Amino acid sequence: MQALTINCSLKSTAKDAVSSTARLLDEVEAEWRKLGIDVQSVRAADLNLLPGVTSDEGPGDEWPAVRQRIMAADIVVIGTPIWLGQPSSVCKRVLERMDAFISEVDENTGHMPAYGKVAGVAVVGNEDGAHHVCAEVFQALVDVGFTIPASASTYWVGEAMGSTNYVDLKSTPEKTAGTTRTLARLTHHLASLLRTARYPSIKP
Repeated sequence: MQALTINCSLKSTAKDAVSSTARLLDEVEAEWRKLGIDVQSVRAADLNLLPGVTSDEGPGDEWPAVRQRIMAADIVVIGTPIWLGQPSSVCKRVLERMDAFISEVDENTGHMPAYGKVAGVAVVGNEDGAHHVCAEVFQALVDVGFTIPASASTYWVGEAMGSTNYVDLKSTPEKTAGTTRTLARLTHHLASLLRTARYPSIKP
């Protein structure tokens, strides 16, 4: 089984390899590896993802390679920080590019390319709003064909107006460790089921 994390931190590797989003996604990936899942990751800010809603926006667009990784994965988890109570602009660009799935329906089954793939969300920030961000990202993922299991989010938010970042914590809070473990196990479980019991055709 294969899983993919898409890190939507505003920080590129060139600017700063350390980010709170990366730390939380690393913890998700560690839980998956305990289950024998092959894990890959993408840091979206490192790539030239052109604006648009097709799967290839032309010369210089690096989205087609990301799409290929999504197509190869059974599970996709998007990680995003909270900015102004919203998912990051990088996260929104990734979701906009997935909009292309809506027009790429299989002629025989009526399925979008993400049908049968499981998704989850990981969120970090220094203000409240994790539930709102999860809701926004989940709705977008469902719209383009992903399946969301129970308890498929993990998050950490610091004190309002605070200065502590998740990446700076000396240890992972048990509540966050628990939701990360739950996300990993339940995405794995649902993906296993969907591999053996695919969705039926929705064509008339």
